[in-house]
Amino acid sequence: MKESFLSVKNCIENEIIIEKSKFICSVSPVDGEDGAKSFVQSVKNKYKDATHNCYAFVADENGFYIKFSDDGEPQGTAGMPMLEVLKNRNLFKTAVVVTRYFGGVKLGAGGLVRAYSDSVCKGLDKAKIIEQTYSVKLRVDLSFSLYPKILKYFSGIKIIVLNTDYLSDKVSITFAIPNSIKSSVLTALSDYSSGKAIVEELGFSYEVYK
Repeated sequence: MKESFLSVKNCIENEIIIEKSKFICSVSPVDGEDGAKSFVQSVKNKYKDATHNCYAFVADENGFYIKFSDDGEPQGTAGMPMLEVLKNRNLFKTAVVVTRYFGGVKLGAGGLVRAYSDSVCKGLDKAKIIEQTYSVKLRVDLSFSLYPKILKYFSGIKIIVLNTDYLSDKVSITFAIPNSIKSSVLTALSDYSSGKAIVEELGFSYEVYK
């Protein structure tokens, strides 16, 4: 699995006017090809009266699922330049759709490439970029006396505490950490507890750390 990748956090829209044509860039995080196609279709439905709805996406974290479309614009003037912007910014699990309402002035091939590229750039400038890190979810059971020491240790590492249960005889903490530090965290938990902490592995996911 990829250790980490950049993506967008939220859906945004940004509008620019070039030579009387309106370009609306819609940006969204996506998870897989089906999710990307669903987003593209939703934008097409929203702007079904538009002259063009061109799109590009990188639907996974490895760059295996990519697709783009000129949607009636001259070949190579919209979808591919849009995809190049995503690649140049090293973005994954991200989809963009640029909706064009023709304003009556032809831009030519070079002008279209610049217009669609610029539309995506300005849309991404408006979006929040996040880093997603391949992570392991763990649960540790430990004594109440050890709890403050573990909290202090946790404060010095990348971690997301998902849940804390205070039971009659112990504290149970469920948390996510980058998989790259799993070994060192397990060693630390064992050292702090003299081997008495019970740790269970619950699965893997991509997480965003502050």
